Formats: sequence, structure tokens, C-alpha cells
Amino acid sequence: MTAYGQYCPISRSAEVIGDRWTIHIVRDLLTGTTRFNELIRGNPGLSRALLTRRLRQLRLAGVVEHDEAGCYRLTRAGRDLEPLILGLASWGARWSFGEPDPTELDPDLLLWWLHRRMDTTGVPRPRFTVHVTFSDHPRQYWIVAEPQASLCVADPGFEIDVKLHATRSALYRTYLGQDLLIDAHRRGDISLSGSTSAVGAFHEAFGPSPVSHIVAEETGPREPAR
Repeated sequence: MTAYGQYCPISRSAEVIGDRWTIHIVRDLLTGTTRFNELIRGNPGLSRALLTRRLRQLRLAGVVEHDEAGCYRLTRAGRDLEPLILGLASWGARWSFGEPDPTELDPDLLLWWLHRRMDTTGVPRPRFTVHVTFSDHPRQYWIVAEPQASLCVADPGFEIDVKLHATRSALYRTYLGQDLLIDAHRRGDISLSGSTSAVGAFHEAFGPSPVSHIVAEETGPREPAR
């Protein structure tokens, strides 16, 4: 933890959350992540050793607690960081969220985020499988809801209900709130094939980023296409 040696509330706050990856860890804990391995999966480039160190720092600062079930959760002090994190999302969307660098379009991370945000309560039972491919990347993915959604990078052998095909950029834009799934689908930026009911179920289940409303307000569409 960096010490600035200044008796100032801004300086003290920066000492707690200003180190690399700390804000990402708080971001993920705010949006429902609780497990160590989930924090690793959601932050490529964050090593296990560094995550261990950052979580220890946050616990010592009274921002994070670790319960008997092995879950990490924000304390009241940690939850009070939500306006700050959302404020960063708003500022970033308004002032620094231009076109993505190709190196930022990580399909593994995108699909990790996307499958965790799916609302599977209305999908057909006992199993609903979405096969995801990209026109600009060779990896394939399968999202399997039975009923909780899980992500596979090898063919699980189940019957496919919906096939999704897109560029990485198009799916990122839709997930992050710069575009609406219904509009991207109608334009053909995102192809969804399957029965009418299955495609409809996917539309209902699709959950955008927790900050998509902020991104949409700053950069994206105001209302669905008619």
C-alpha cells in the first residue's frame, strides 16, 4: 500500500484504493463476485499472489471481510465506495471511452462477464445452450444454463438452442451499453440463429454490464429502435 505522508482525506483514500488492480477488485465485489477464483477469472493479468496481497490490504483497511464460507464481501466502508466507482464509470464513459484498442477486446473476459450476467429464470428447461463464435477470433464458447449459467471453452456436446455470431467489438459494445442487443440483431451486427422462441428467450436472458446504463447515458442509444 502506497503511503503519501499527507494528512488529507483524499490522500488517505488513495492509500487504500489507489494501488494497481484494487479498484477492479472493489468493482467486482460490488457487482456480486465473492470468490477468489472468480476475481482471478474476471481480471486477466492479475496474478494470484498480487490478488492475495491486495485482499489482505483491503481487509486490514476494513474494506473487505472474509467469511467462514470462503467468500469475500465488502464491509459497510467498502459498500460506501459504490458512488466513487460509479463516478469513475461515468467520467470514463464521458471523457476516455473512445474506440477500443484491439488488445482490449479479450473474448475470454467478455464471455466471462456475459455468462455471469445472464438471467436464466425464463430460459427453457432443463437446459439452454448458446454457442458463441466470432468472425475476428478463432475461439468458440458455449454458455450452458441448467439453470445456473456456466461457461465452456470446449464443446459440451449438448443440443444448441441459439447460435450467436459477431465481431468482438459488436458484442463488447452491446454488453457495455453502447448499443442495444435488439438493434445490433436487427442490423445484423450480431447474428442470432435458432427457433423464434429460443432467440426470444436469449433476448430476455441477456444481461448487459452493471454500468451499461451509465455508458448508454454518456455514449450510447437513448431508446430502442422502432
